[in-house]
Amino acid sequence: MIKTLAISNYRSFLNLVLPLGQLNVITGANASGKSNLYRALRLLAETARGGVVQALAREGGLDSTLWAGPENLSRAMHRGDVPVQGTQRTKPVRLKLGFVGEDFGYAISLGLPPPSSSAFARDPEVKHECIWAGDSYRPSSALIVREKGLVKVREGRGWDVLTKDATSFESIFTQLADPVRTPELFALRESIRGWRFYDHFRTDREAPARTPQLGTLTPVLHHDGRDLAAALQTIREIGDADALAAAIDDAFPGASLSLRRTDEGHFSIQLQQPGLLRPLSATELSDGTLRYILWIAALLTPRPPSLMVLNEPETSLHPDLLPALARLIGRAAEQTQVWVVSHSTRLVGALNQLQLCESIELEKDLGETRVAGRGMLDEPPWHWAD
Repeated sequence: MIKTLAISNYRSFLNLVLPLGQLNVITGANASGKSNLYRALRLLAETARGGVVQALAREGGLDSTLWAGPENLSRAMHRGDVPVQGTQRTKPVRLKLGFVGEDFGYAISLGLPPPSSSAFARDPEVKHECIWAGDSYRPSSALIVREKGLVKVREGRGWDVLTKDATSFESIFTQLADPVRTPELFALRESIRGWRFYDHFRTDREAPARTPQLGTLTPVLHHDGRDLAAALQTIREIGDADALAAAIDDAFPGASLSLRRTDEGHFSIQLQQPGLLRPLSATELSDGTLRYILWIAALLTPRPPSLMVLNEPETSLHPDLLPALARLIGRAAEQTQVWVVSHSTRLVGALNQLQLCESIELEKDLGETRVAGRGMLDEPPWHWAD
C-alpha cells in the first residue's frame, strides 16, 4: 500500500505531499488537478514498465508537463500582496515523483539532457533515483542510489557499484532488478507492475464486451473490458460466486447473470431481469448496465493487486446505481488499496460513509493544485534524495 505520494514540478503540482489510506476518494472542482494527479500516478507506474520517457512524449514532452509557474510561490503571492513573478532559478528544473510504501520508498527525478546537436536533444533523461527503507528518505536509510549513469547499492557500511553506464532514458527498474543482488528493487518493480488502472471501459456498439469472445481463465479484467465474460466465469470458479450474485442483485434487484460458452470456447453474458420472458444479451444492454457489470468484474477480481485506480467510475451510470457501486468499491478496498477519482457528489457521498474512506478534495490557487483545508503541518515528512 502507498502511504505517501510526492509530486514536484508536474503540471499543476509545484510541491505536493499526500498522505493516503486504504480507500482514497479524490474530488474537486473542474480544472482543480484531479486528472493531473491520475496522470502522475500512471507516469510513476511507467517507471517499472520501461515506458516513462515514452509516456512523457505522449503527454507532449517534458517541457509540456513541467510546472509553468515560478520556482516558488510565496505566501505574499498567495495573499495577493505582491505579483506572481519569476526570479533567477536556484535549482535545475526537475520533474520529481515518489512514494512511500509499507516497506520501502522510491523517488525518481527527470530532466533535460545537456545541450547537444542530437535530434533527440529534448528527450528527458533520468537524473536521479533512490530506494530507501522507512517512511522518509535519509542518507542513512538509502539502499540503492542512482546518479545519472552511476548506480550503487548499500553493502554493509559501504557501497557496491552496480554499474557506471545506466541508460539515461530508462529507470533502474528495467535495467537492474535482480531477485538476488537487488531484492528491494525487484520487489518494488513487481509491486508497481501489478498496479491496475481502469479508465473508461468501452461500451459502444462495437465494444468487445458486447460480442462473444474466446475465453481463457481470466483473474484480471483487461482495462478495456474485452474479456468480460471470461472474467466473470473466473470469479464464479475460483473467486467469490456469492459476492458476484449479490452485486448483480444489489444493482438490479431480482436480476441474475448467466454465462454461455459455445463448443468453440467463446464466452458471452446474458442478464435475466424480472418481467422479461428471455434474458438480454450483451448487445442489448444499455451502456450503463454493461459498464456496471464491467465494474463488478474488475472489483471482484480473484487476484487483488496492491493498488487499483478507478478514474470517474460513475461515467454512464444512472445515479441510482451509485450507492451500489460505492458498496462494491468498499468491498474491494478491504483487500486492496483503492483510489477513486470522481466528479459525482452522490458517489463521493456514498463512499465517504465507509469507514475506510479518506476524502481528498483538491483546489487550485494561482495555478497550483493543493489539498483543501490542509497546510504544511498536515503533510507527512518527505525529503527528496537529490
